[in-house]
Amino acid sequence: MAKIGKAMEMTRSPVTNHLSVPRGGSGREMKPIHIVVTGGTGFIGRPLCASLSQEGHRVTLLTRRREEAQRSCGSTVTAVEWNGRETGAWEHCLEDADAVINLAGAPIADGRWTDVHKRLLTESRVLTTRLLVAAMSRRSLKPRTLVSASGIGYYGACDDRVLDEGAALGQGFLADLCLACEAEALRAAEFGVRVVMLRTGMVLEQDGGALPKMLLPFRLFAGGPIMPGTQWMSWVHRRDHIGLIQWVLTAPNVSGPVNAVAPEAVTMNRFCEVLGRVLHRPSWFPVPGFALQVAMGELGTLMTTGQRVSPAKALAGGYIFNYPMLEPALRAILTKG
Repeated sequence: MAKIGKAMEMTRSPVTNHLSVPRGGSGREMKPIHIVVTGGTGFIGRPLCASLSQEGHRVTLLTRRREEAQRSCGSTVTAVEWNGRETGAWEHCLEDADAVINLAGAPIADGRWTDVHKRLLTESRVLTTRLLVAAMSRRSLKPRTLVSASGIGYYGACDDRVLDEGAALGQGFLADLCLACEAEALRAAEFGVRVVMLRTGMVLEQDGGALPKMLLPFRLFAGGPIMPGTQWMSWVHRRDHIGLIQWVLTAPNVSGPVNAVAPEAVTMNRFCEVLGRVLHRPSWFPVPGFALQVAMGELGTLMTTGQRVSPAKALAGGYIFNYPMLEPALRAILTKG
């Protein structure tokens, strides 16, 4: 503890005086800061960078495709080249950074979990986080806060128990992957950085994630739950996921795991019932679990099992959800324009 305490003296003062929070957060009004983001061109990262920039923060995006990212993000974000594997000139942007948000990682559900794909999932998260934390450790003036992506897969397949951030580690590939990612991120605490690991559930929006894959069969009147249907789904509207990231930057007493899910977890049956009602379609065509496992292998278990997760830290810390309930969240997403 003495080592960590001494290292804390080398970091900046708490971030609480330097960040503004949009509606849906804690309501704190703070000044702009410099934030370095990895994984900032994806489903979460792109709107996050846009939101941070709109709030007046200076955003630096570490990306493998600098020119493309710069064109996409515009002049309000500074794109810096890196490959997530090697040290380089990109490290200099950490020198005056107040916070780092690490969202890097290959998509979890984009292919069968072959040994090759598992290695990609692991290396794109664990090795990238290790590289980033090592670079932070070499800065003379270190960032105050590291927010690093994890997932509720940490808890493994669970029954009806409500899981807060103190719940035990589960079993399986995803649990092991989340543990490894979090262990790398926590190394930053050794030199005084506040570390927050976001254990994210299913993020809902129309332009990415799992929801678009579910919409087509419903719109074709062939929608229904993945069996057994009783598995829990812990979800979060993307607006709240971004809000939670911004909230933890303003909450200096929050550290360790934070469940990034909405307060209302639902079963698969309930999710599909609500989705059908919002779309004015029936939810009547169940998908056999064994068919998914045949088609997708080990990845199929991700859809036939689940976790009933609670955002206990966020609620206790005063985060106000824009969409705490599923039906209003889906209506906001699917009735735009």
